[in-house]
Amino acid sequence: MSQEDPLAWARDYCPILRSFQADHGDDRPLEDTTVAVATHLEAKSGVLIETLHAAGAEVLFAPSEPQSTHGDVVDALDAVDGITAFAWEGMSDEEFDEQQHALLEEEPDFILDDGCELISKVHAEHPDVAETVIGGGEQTTAGVTRVEAMEAEGILQFPVYTVNDTPMKHYFDNVHGTGESALTNVAMTTNTILSGKDVVVAGYGYCGRGVARKARGMGAQTIVTEVDPRKALEAHMDGHRVMSMGEAASAGDLFITTTGNRDVIREEHFEAMADGAQVANAGHFDVEIVVDDLAGLAEEVTEPKAGITRYHLADGRRINVLADGRLVNLTGPYSQGHPAEVIDMTHSMMFIAAYDLIVENTDLEPGAYAIPDRLDRAVAERKLETLDVEIDGLTESQREYMTDWEHEESAF
Repeated sequence: MSQEDPLAWARDYCPILRSFQADHGDDRPLEDTTVAVATHLEAKSGVLIETLHAAGAEVLFAPSEPQSTHGDVVDALDAVDGITAFAWEGMSDEEFDEQQHALLEEEPDFILDDGCELISKVHAEHPDVAETVIGGGEQTTAGVTRVEAMEAEGILQFPVYTVNDTPMKHYFDNVHGTGESALTNVAMTTNTILSGKDVVVAGYGYCGRGVARKARGMGAQTIVTEVDPRKALEAHMDGHRVMSMGEAASAGDLFITTTGNRDVIREEHFEAMADGAQVANAGHFDVEIVVDDLAGLAEEVTEPKAGITRYHLADGRRINVLADGRLVNLTGPYSQGHPAEVIDMTHSMMFIAAYDLIVENTDLEPGAYAIPDRLDRAVAERKLETLDVEIDGLTESQREYMTDWEHEESAF
């Protein structure tokens, strides 16, 4: 039995990206442009990279997280003329950082980013390169926050589309992609049941609501912690218990962080957790769970199962951290990231961001910009076409009704 290439299965579930390859494989609108990509290097990301290449771009790629890299995907892409890898499976945090800088030294024209890894580095340590960059796109909540902070400080040197904030990204990738992939990988790693468990979800943005909604759908008793009063009220009205992490720490069986911020679960929370508590991060990099605090409390550290680190505390309690506190849906031993069908939408928005800023919308001043609604809708229409789903259109009278503020209602 012959082995297919490592992108074959993902391609089957990325019909939008494949449609862009078909549309632009001949006219190659990104010709003479070097696009840098930082993302989790698994098969779906590989389809994005080959789509950019099919449209004419030279592509340089590096990881956005060192432990989510799939070596077979990297090797397959790196073997293609015009695609260059700055990554390998098993790279250390130091090598990860070095390779991102090595990529930026190649002076890319455009940056598609995850977590604002390349965009922040090019400004901080390669300012001459930043001055020549045409634009960028950022696909994560945490990354958009960093881009907007750079804009607020007046240091952003080029326009960046905040891809994470467009509906075709956060309604699907964040809610369904993170929700399903996080819980799937927790279940595969632990081989324990969610039904009946008290599951604490830290953060109730789009990712948090996806995790909480799907956990409750699997029979869990859900608790949400938040710092934003409006999101806390939203979680309450959606039927979740809402409390502080200080209170939730003693109530939870499974903890999943989704905040995009740091130090969410720390020493005082570990001290209150029950024996056997499981802790996982589905938010950002490896900063949400302060693993060093837990290690400082432990008398012994063991590995009861692949992907689980067990910390034995002096009072006999055992607390289990999944995937070393890194992204559980991307860096665990069974992790493959979000389902391809939703990443196809996200990466299509990233492709559209590059295409629009390089080819169509070339006069934007430096700053953070929402993707134009027309582009978001166009990708939604392509997705519906791939599903063979038809929707209604507005009639002429309906269009007139929507745009005529002086209309009079018909008498009954």
